[in-house]
Amino acid sequence: MENLEALMHGFTVALTVHHMALMIGGVLLGILVGVLPGLGAPNGVTLLLPLTFTMDPVSAIILLTSTYWGALFGGSTTSILFNIPGEPSSVATTFDGHPMARQGRAAEALTTAFLSAGFGALVGIVTITLLSSFVASFALRFAPPEYFAVYFLAFASFVAFGGGKPLKTIVSIVTGFALATVGMDIVSGGMRLTFDMPELIRGVSFLVVVIGLFGIGELLLTMEETLEFRPVSAHLSPRAVLQAAARLPRYWVALLRSAAIGVWMGITPGGPTAASFMSYGIARRFSRNGARFGRGEPEGIVSPETADHAAGTAAMLPMLALGVPSSATAAVMLGGLMIWGLNPGPMLFIEQRDFVWGMISSLYLSNVVAVVLVLATVPLFAAILRLPFTVVAPLIVVICAISAWSVASAGFDLWLMLVFGLVGWGMKKLDYPIAPLVLAMVIGDKAEDAFRQSMIISHGSFGIFWGNALVGGISTLAILFLLWPVVTLIRRPARAEPGPAEHLS
Repeated sequence: MENLEALMHGFTVALTVHHMALMIGGVLLGILVGVLPGLGAPNGVTLLLPLTFTMDPVSAIILLTSTYWGALFGGSTTSILFNIPGEPSSVATTFDGHPMARQGRAAEALTTAFLSAGFGALVGIVTITLLSSFVASFALRFAPPEYFAVYFLAFASFVAFGGGKPLKTIVSIVTGFALATVGMDIVSGGMRLTFDMPELIRGVSFLVVVIGLFGIGELLLTMEETLEFRPVSAHLSPRAVLQAAARLPRYWVALLRSAAIGVWMGITPGGPTAASFMSYGIARRFSRNGARFGRGEPEGIVSPETADHAAGTAAMLPMLALGVPSSATAAVMLGGLMIWGLNPGPMLFIEQRDFVWGMISSLYLSNVVAVVLVLATVPLFAAILRLPFTVVAPLIVVICAISAWSVASAGFDLWLMLVFGLVGWGMKKLDYPIAPLVLAMVIGDKAEDAFRQSMIISHGSFGIFWGNALVGGISTLAILFLLWPVVTLIRRPARAEPGPAEHLS
């Protein structure tokens, strides 16, 4: 009941002409970001973040979250119409979405994707509404040891369930920690990893790093490929939309299962991309139509789209209540909260009630706005992809450069952007996950501070991390997660030399 009253209060904050205009503009910008190859939700949110520095926090978070939803929808559009995933989390949508479009069922595929995504996002928002106060009140019991244990658990979860190879994930996390320590140590006042370069005294901006990793890095990868756009009809008539919507309840099992997977992967560090692939794989295995997956099966669209958007929405909960982002985009938003002078955590729900519940209520509204706008603007944004890539690519570079420059008006940041663009390209080529690096950059300082405070309290004893049931349980779980890949390797049954059939599989 308390949450319902707070939600109603949030609607009074979000339902203004100014905020509705920001939602519409953010969704449209997000769709554009999603359909353009080389851009994506994390980079789109990052590019807009400098524009929010002069805005009030409620307006700023509404703009960023609306852009995020639009980018997810835009990625689905290109996946279905052009077989080009505008978002990493939209890759699974191409498996059945584009075959349906090539069969002349583009309207059905797009409507199925958008309505499934809307349902997944709604489940994620309801989860946030129901659990936010509980998570916030529970987090009030946290002291420095508990906070460090939570941060440790976040990093260990990436190692265990992030989807990448554990050693590569650890390398990515350590790299992010190293970047977070560059500059002046606020405790000792000494310089760390500056290499006598004055430009590094202020540290390395995570905004510049993210712009390089996601913007320039993805663009370099795209330039390696030969982009041949083979568009299909993208006209959506009201009759076609209604017919596809009427068929959607047939897949209620897939909708509920995928929403549950998405919410879980959103709260944990799995993220939308892992959620979409996991949901697609489980649906293909257990669906009665599993044999038709990959040939234009609607359930092959329902499953990844529902999980994708449920995960993207649910990722806001640990970011707000614990200050622990579970996706790259949530990590960027967490950085935005700190820039706006807000401290994520349980006290945020008490000290910044208008911000928290205004944001949560805006998620309901922006989700509806996104579904309506994306259905109305598909032909327009599909036409953008008919522009030559030689025109689109320079525009992306200019946008990235302007955003990097706006952080501190420093030319050195432009060079850093290019360097991290190459780093991002190399990490993608070598299959190193980028999200753990961004996470470590954002909360690396907080984890270090919590660890130092814990060591001061305990006079250097690590036993403080098992000082009570709460911190001990979290620390033990984190260690189990960290060792999970080793346990899995040990438990793997010994096999004989694989035969030809196993090689092929």
